[in-house]
Amino acid sequence: MGRYARNAHDAPDSTVPTHTTRLLIIGAGPAGYTAAIYAARAGLAPVLVAGMQPGGQLTITTDVENYPGFAEAVQGPWLMEQMRAQAEHVGTKLVYDLVTHVNLSSHPFVAECDSGDRYEAEAVVIATGAQARWLGIPGEKELSGFGVSACATCDGFFFRGKDVAVIGGGNSAVEEALYLSNLARHVTLVHRRDSLRAEKILQQRLFAKENVTILWNQATEAMLGTDASRPIARALLLRDARSGEKRELPVDGVFVAIGHEPATALFRGQLAMDEGGYLLVEPGSTRTSIPGVFAAGDVADRIYRQAVTAAGTGCMAALDAEKWLAHRAASAPSPASYGTETSKERVA
Repeated sequence: MGRYARNAHDAPDSTVPTHTTRLLIIGAGPAGYTAAIYAARAGLAPVLVAGMQPGGQLTITTDVENYPGFAEAVQGPWLMEQMRAQAEHVGTKLVYDLVTHVNLSSHPFVAECDSGDRYEAEAVVIATGAQARWLGIPGEKELSGFGVSACATCDGFFFRGKDVAVIGGGNSAVEEALYLSNLARHVTLVHRRDSLRAEKILQQRLFAKENVTILWNQATEAMLGTDASRPIARALLLRDARSGEKRELPVDGVFVAIGHEPATALFRGQLAMDEGGYLLVEPGSTRTSIPGVFAAGDVADRIYRQAVTAAGTGCMAALDAEKWLAHRAASAPSPASYGTETSKERVA
């Protein structure tokens, strides 16, 4: 049975269940699952708190063609299910909860969850990934879920045989447009520049689609809805970046695909970050600005952001954490209680 505490700073009481673990992993994407697999095999009995989207961005991805080991494309959700099953099989304790607060200023580190549960950890791996970036224009928030989406895989089914628009010019936008081209009657890619930033092979696939049109140099100023009591998206208000001329583009659905932001708000003010909010790590490692706290995957990678690189840094984070814990145990005056069979039972 766990101990109890009021919050990250108070002494234990009888209101909030507190669990202990040698290693806490926050996030359940390729990075988090891989860290869990390596940590569990090293005997660290890790606890992984899955968050709001277990499996991360790959759960909203269909064909995955570039993950090593598969001659044919595999489905993103299936790949994440396999990683989850492997992590649990080797001894990871998987918790379906959301970390809402962390205290990394003292040891042991503390994480509080939405359920009220509290975790004390000797080391932490942060693998919270990234989230969709929005435009922040009029109508976007109001129409979200009513014709406006940031996930074609999630919502494209509802627009079969209809006209949709995708906003953006990078890999995300082109991939969304390609996916939607197999469902929608027509796809319009709206881009504010005169060239795409996406990989050349993706551009070639897009240009070959007969039901895809690209509108160049068009800035999206607003998303327009119907006049009903519960508006539904009906058009985009576009402005020509060269002439300034404005016009409406009638559509049945809008997909915003302008990239992602690292999910690091939880750690702001506690860990060093760059100007984009990505966690800073020591070159060649996953060590953050606080000893014992490690970062893996998209939270610390603003360049590659691939499933395979996320998995690779997840492996690195587990190895870094294992080494740090071993060094700390060797230099401690007395053995720590974390990671014993007793602590594992308390977490279970």
